[in-house]
Amino acid sequence: MTDKIVLVALLSGVAEVAPDLVPTGFDLVIAEPEGPEFTDAIADAEYLVGFVDQLVDDALYARAPRLRLIQLLSAGYDRADLDAARRAGVPIANNGGANSVGVSEHAMMLMLAVSRDLVQQHAKVVAGRWRGNEIPRLSELRRKTLGIIGLGAIGKKMARLAGAFGMDVAYYDIARLSDDAEEALGVRFLLRDELLRDADIVTLHLPLNRTTRHMIGEAELAQMQPSAIIVNTSRGAVIDETALHEALSTGRIAGAGLDVFEEEPPATDNPLFNLSNVVLTPHLAGPTWQSNAGRVRNAFDNVERVARGEAPLWVIPELAD
Repeated sequence: MTDKIVLVALLSGVAEVAPDLVPTGFDLVIAEPEGPEFTDAIADAEYLVGFVDQLVDDALYARAPRLRLIQLLSAGYDRADLDAARRAGVPIANNGGANSVGVSEHAMMLMLAVSRDLVQQHAKVVAGRWRGNEIPRLSELRRKTLGIIGLGAIGKKMARLAGAFGMDVAYYDIARLSDDAEEALGVRFLLRDELLRDADIVTLHLPLNRTTRHMIGEAELAQMQPSAIIVNTSRGAVIDETALHEALSTGRIAGAGLDVFEEEPPATDNPLFNLSNVVLTPHLAGPTWQSNAGRVRNAFDNVERVARGEAPLWVIPELAD
């Protein structure tokens, strides 16, 4: 009898690449998360793969008594019931940084777009308004200080990209690098408040949990320079959106680039939509075409590890013990 993998794809591109990557000896079922095919398949599945953190609860484990691994294709897992996972004793792993290139490049794009007033320039050109004498204040990234909060797989790639742009890179993370590792990456450690005060641009690359929810609020935004920009490609609730809107609308900080929101999709009357100093994208930093294969490849590698009796890689920190 072959082991069964149930894949919940959700993003275009994942279902296309998965059949070609599934390991020999495994039965792959691609199903919608709550359809009858999923219900039938999960009953005797050993592995659940996909964008499935929202499915993780006691009811899932009751429906899937043979589960040995829940393998996320996402980096985030904030919707999962971790207490239920502990009770079930089934590890949850994330995507192993498969989307780290896409997210770091997207964050860099947002920095550039805000610094160069890209959206407003585009709107003026298509409206038939050329430069005239009203040239906006445009900024270069070179020699600016980038402050990275969260130096995981994405944060490290962010540091390398920033270094290529000639930026000075500082970071804050609860897990510090060694001196040699910092030197090799070209980064320096700062305390969080120190980083907020010193950075020209702050970029967030950390999971959403009880310690990071609203990590950036009114007090933190007040510490930033009036010329500073904040970029968020992690999870929306890491920033208090009400406080951010106040800071942006009053000139407390200069701008923001956001790929994520506290409510997704955001309400059509979200006050951030009325600001000219923000650039917004619809939580699409990670799912590049190239990252789809990387997500699935990492997932199936982990499935094979567990099937061999080995411990999976990339188990989320809260369940790593």
